Amino acid sequence: MKSFINIKISILMLVLFFGCNSKKENKTADKQEIKTNMTAAQILGNPDYLAISYGGYRQKSRENQPTIAQLKEDLKLMFAMGIRIIRTYNVQPELPHAANVLEAIHQLKQEDSSFEMYVMLGAWIDCLNAWTDKEPNHEVESEQNEGEIERAVALTNKYPDIVKIIAVGNEAMVNWATSYYVQPSVILKYVNYLQNLKKQGKLDKDLWITSSDDFASWGGGDSSYRVADLENLIKAVDYVSMHTYAYHNSHYNPNFWKVPDNEQHLSEKEKIDNAMLRALEFAKMQYKNVSDYVKSIDATKTIHIGETGWATVSSGHYGVNGSRATDEYKQGLYYKHLRNWTNKAGISCFYFEAFDEQWKDAQNPLGSENHFGLFTLKGEAKYPIWSLVDQGIFKDLKRGGNPITKTFNGNKEELMKTVLVPNTEYQR
Repeated sequence: MKSFINIKISILMLVLFFGCNSKKENKTADKQEIKTNMTAAQILGNPDYLAISYGGYRQKSRENQPTIAQLKEDLKLMFAMGIRIIRTYNVQPELPHAANVLEAIHQLKQEDSSFEMYVMLGAWIDCLNAWTDKEPNHEVESEQNEGEIERAVALTNKYPDIVKIIAVGNEAMVNWATSYYVQPSVILKYVNYLQNLKKQGKLDKDLWITSSDDFASWGGGDSSYRVADLENLIKAVDYVSMHTYAYHNSHYNPNFWKVPDNEQHLSEKEKIDNAMLRALEFAKMQYKNVSDYVKSIDATKTIHIGETGWATVSSGHYGVNGSRATDEYKQGLYYKHLRNWTNKAGISCFYFEAFDEQWKDAQNPLGSENHFGLFTLKGEAKYPIWSLVDQGIFKDLKRGGNPITKTFNGNKEELMKTVLVPNTEYQR
């Protein structure tokens, strides 16, 4: 009898053991399946999938392309800080950066099954005569655009597990982009083309198509942008990707930036902290303006932030004799405020940008466009992410052979010596 009971107990234990293991295996399989099949709809607006704009260029010319090994260095750093979606800008044949980024991600996934990174792949769109010595014709598109779209399609189909979004154009409709902007009809044409490829099964049905442009281009500002083609574009995209830059508006639209009369009695730090709260409210206002207009056209459309950021160096409009918006402390506050707001609100924010790049204003090393990164060129973590260095998340990771350290050697007192109160007397 005792042996019979022991046999029953043994059988029960085996059933429980294999049953539990089976459940664990199923859970693991389910988790792997979810990870493998993540779509844009699941990623965008998900605070577990932080987004950032990425350019891996380290030299003063884009002719010097970063290597696959250098791109993998950067991708590991971004992954360590919680980034899971990166945005690229073009697929031009002479600039294989985006194609190399995709290959680098592919290799990292092969090397480590836990590595997860997705891409919003940009296709650059221009008008006729853009970037030439001829007068840009903003009514006619460049003959290069069609090839750019086809290259984006080819890369998306080559890496369907990585590319989850195609963005047709970058600030391609906003009129201040005088070198290259096009009419909304051009963007609409290519968005419709890509949507038709999805319907034909030539692109994944879950791929999302958008255009990433200034808040004004999406109807959030001057009413002159609110034309029929824009309405049709809003209906055609899977979501709206808008840009907002309180930083630039500290020069071009500085009323929100200047210290108001009722704050003149505050300490310098309080004035700066309050200015950065106003910068947050400025971004929220532009987002709301776009959202109100977009939803008046198509109430089903979601709006995410395709670009926003804050530079840490400026020899021009945003420095000492300008708006004085520029330093790492202000960048740190803006980054924190934007992440807190967008994560809670279910908005993806492709923060601009991961790393400093020096090709953008190659003749002026102190130009603000070179200094929007959260990392310096040599891999120092700027103030917004000092805490991540303290947490050790970059341990054993490097950029260009350099371990990840803090700017100012982590000395906040030294950092604060570079921080100035907004220039209330500033006249642009």
